[in-house]
Amino acid sequence: MLNSKQRAALRGAANSLEPVFLVGKGEIDETLIRGVADCLAARELIKLKVLETSSYTPREAADALCEATGADCVQVIGRKFVLFKRKPKESAYAALLG
Repeated sequence: MLNSKQRAALRGAANSLEPVFLVGKGEIDETLIRGVADCLAARELIKLKVLETSSYTPREAADALCEATGADCVQVIGRKFVLFKRKPKESAYAALLG
């Protein structure tokens, strides 16, 4: 679980990121979950976007993907949300998280 200072630091780091996945009309299925998990393993911090045609709200999509991947939701703003999952070894965000 992230505290408020860690969350603020990660929000700042995610500010310049572009969304790497789009949640559309379909369900949040195994393919999307696997892709998000692989991306989190490689990058630790990712931004996703929920399309207007999606049956999910951004908060619902973020919560579903966090539960499925074991990630933490850093921020939900508008139709975008940011997920973070710390790497077990060296972390690119270790300085931010203390």
